[in-house]
Amino acid sequence: MNYLHPITRVILIVTILIASAIKGETLTGWHQSDGQSLINALKISEPLTFCNEPVPLSDPDVKERLERELLVSLDDNDNVILWLKRSNRYFPYIEKVLKNNSLPDDLKYIVIAESSLKPLATSNKGAVGFWQFIESTGNKYSMKINNDIDERRNFFISTEAAINYLKDLYAIFGSWTMTAAAYNMGEEGLKTEMLVQKVNNYYQLYLNQETQRYVFRILAAKMILSNPEKYGYYLTKDDLYKPVQSDRVEITANHPVPIYIIAQAANTYFKVIKDLNPHIKNYYLSAGKYNILLPKGASSGFSERYENILKQWRDEKEKSVYTVKKGENLSTIANRFNVSIKAIMIWNGIANAKNVSPGDKLFIFPSPNTFKSTKNNSSKNEAGENSVSNLP
Repeated sequence: MNYLHPITRVILIVTILIASAIKGETLTGWHQSDGQSLINALKISEPLTFCNEPVPLSDPDVKERLERELLVSLDDNDNVILWLKRSNRYFPYIEKVLKNNSLPDDLKYIVIAESSLKPLATSNKGAVGFWQFIESTGNKYSMKINNDIDERRNFFISTEAAINYLKDLYAIFGSWTMTAAAYNMGEEGLKTEMLVQKVNNYYQLYLNQETQRYVFRILAAKMILSNPEKYGYYLTKDDLYKPVQSDRVEITANHPVPIYIIAQAANTYFKVIKDLNPHIKNYYLSAGKYNILLPKGASSGFSERYENILKQWRDEKEKSVYTVKKGENLSTIANRFNVSIKAIMIWNGIANAKNVSPGDKLFIFPSPNTFKSTKNNSSKNEAGENSVSNLP
């Protein structure tokens, strides 16, 4: 290029550089690679603590374990973004409860390590909900867990239980780091390892792999959520999920009540009631007393609407009884009334489709528009028993 004019030569070089950058070619000094960004992200320039307890980063093993969990978290961008969005919805309440109980604010990051703030999170060990309680611990902390209700999925109830559990663990171990480890593996398991190994420091204990990584996962969540911009996450206020606004009402059910009736009385939909009350497992509330969350403002006039709609449903139910005849099963009955077997099972609380016998009374609520034509359109069955009056 010696024969080119100096200005022409400069223009040509710049053009080549731009073209190379567009093609994604690596040019020394042209841009910082993603790998280098991650390396920079691992550099910790100030002391790191968990609940005001220093993390011994001068220990090479501790530093390596923390870097691993930080890299694992940063490699899952989708999940980190959801952490950031969801934390704006849930953290304010957790922070309030922690403050009211004079507990360290850092404990809120445990819920990230446990469930990523997903109400329906489950583990292969049977842990459920935001704070991942197993059933025995949930029962110990007065959460209702049965075929109809699982309060481990209720954010407010499970948060109160988790705070009480953490307080009890701290009373045993006297260290929040050890408390977190015990929350993960159970207090008896941790006490056993301390006894056998003659060690009472989390960072020096040899534990199962999940618990050895557990506190570091919490620390990684704290580092990212405390300073998301450092790790390349720039979210505006409008990007964040807003705290859910709701009303609370008390319902006393003397008999099973369909959730859709509560939804109609609240001028909303089945899905909204289920989303606000994830601890309700089924399509019905069984007999009992419940505190139910409704959309904000829906409590006004709710009781009157609820009683009216419930009465209409009971009247309809009385007219919608079908007596199972000899030779019938759920499949033939569902086909006759043009409804699904699943719908009949839901309406009647049937767990096993085979558990239907002649003489059983079933509630069936097909839409008038879904009736099938049948040769037998009588309201009497072969035995002379009344069939459903508004069915074919």
